[in-house]
Amino acid sequence: MLKVRFVKRVSIAVVSVWLLSGCAPSVAPSVSESAQAATSMSAYYNQKVNWAPCGDRLLCGAVKVPLDWSHHNTKSISLAAVYYKATGSSPLGTIIMNPGGPGASGYDWIKDSADMFGTAKLRAAYNILGFDPRGVGRSMPVACLNAKATDDFLYGDSGYLVGSAKDLAASIASLKKFVAACQRNTGSSLKYVDTVSTAKDLDILRAVMGDPKLNYLGYSYGTQIGATYAALFPKRTGHLVLDGAIDPTVSDNTQSVNQLKGFDSALRAYLTKCVTTVECPFVGTVDQGLVRIKKFLRGLELDPIQTSNGRELTVWAAQTGMIMTLYSDSYWQYLSQAFTEAFGGDGTTFLELADFYNDRDSSGKYTTNLMEANIAISCLDSRSDSSMTAMKAQNKRMLAASPTLGRYWQYGALSCSLWPYPVVKHPSNYSAKGSAPIVVVGTTGDPATPYSQAVSLANKVLDNGFLVTYNGEGHTAYGRSNSCVDDAVDNFFINDAVPTVDPNC
Repeated sequence: MLKVRFVKRVSIAVVSVWLLSGCAPSVAPSVSESAQAATSMSAYYNQKVNWAPCGDRLLCGAVKVPLDWSHHNTKSISLAAVYYKATGSSPLGTIIMNPGGPGASGYDWIKDSADMFGTAKLRAAYNILGFDPRGVGRSMPVACLNAKATDDFLYGDSGYLVGSAKDLAASIASLKKFVAACQRNTGSSLKYVDTVSTAKDLDILRAVMGDPKLNYLGYSYGTQIGATYAALFPKRTGHLVLDGAIDPTVSDNTQSVNQLKGFDSALRAYLTKCVTTVECPFVGTVDQGLVRIKKFLRGLELDPIQTSNGRELTVWAAQTGMIMTLYSDSYWQYLSQAFTEAFGGDGTTFLELADFYNDRDSSGKYTTNLMEANIAISCLDSRSDSSMTAMKAQNKRMLAASPTLGRYWQYGALSCSLWPYPVVKHPSNYSAKGSAPIVVVGTTGDPATPYSQAVSLANKVLDNGFLVTYNGEGHTAYGRSNSCVDDAVDNFFINDAVPTVDPNC
């Protein structure tokens, strides 16, 4: 069936291989809150977290935050958090990180791979805290379909050509089942998993770690959390680094077009390199390769191909597997392998890539709730016009942005059209006037969060933004690109050195 494109599904999780006690805050709650509200929040800001050892240099705990930030004295929820103690003897504080999504687990990142996060210099200078935002993983997780139904939702075919009236009807019916399952299995907490609430939660996390100002490293969607925090609490920003930036002032429709252009560009870059190698499954020019890929995908719409495990490779699984490999040029070798096999009638590698992207293990179990959380968070943050007139106009933009992939990114507004809760009010201004310097890292060949967004966020949106450019391919840069980027970010965090001139790494 026609799968709607979840525009904000931008997480660096797919690219990974991947002294302190709870203390009172040094800063009172936001001056924008009333005195009564500030008093009601004191228990959250002054809470003592029971940090327990959970690994080498790791301490795990649960941090309480309000379920509903508009009514502080009602129900509270717990956020799962884990921090890695700095290897140096005199840590400068704590850096809170978010790996993206929406829906990626910062808890898992630090619990499983803390010694690979950032650089050795950064880990010596700071404690690193990861957490599961509300709705994610261990923190009031969004739950929807069972594994079998999720397979059908993500991989299933309607049996009709993509974009046809019957295919569209099947897609809407599938979405209705998904939304109903989310309501049934999650309940009313679905309306409280928005990004603004998470940004406010971040301020409590900052306080319980004893930092007067927030030190934060957000990747991909994590940059939206960071930018929202800066808009809400500009005077409490310490060192914020936003890598793989999202411009929060850009509409969903434009975000979707820009992201599609980014993946189309990455696909062209892959083909440009591929056709120069002996192992490449394509011959001729890049345009000829695109024509073959387009024909391949169209063929899958009505005729899926077999895999070694008995499942079929549908067009949606193939497209998802392809997108997964375009997040980083280090994955291009697997894309060549997948095409080589698929052109011979075997869809196994493509399906395995799609499963990896969707966090589905070989037993058929989904190991995270990233997909469910992604949709729930995104639909509370913003929505596009889902009228047929508006969607058809957007479809034309998508097809123009990528004749190869655009066909499978149509009707994106449907994904949130049936969501039962309204969009949450977000900051009217993201300039973060009065903030400390905020470093924005952008990669010129980033397919998921195109470089233009980093430029816009640093140079136009933020009053005090500073751009660091990495000239290369892949999604995000710090800790995975080169020493130029790493040094710029480390010097900012450790030496308070603001890169007033883009190092153009």
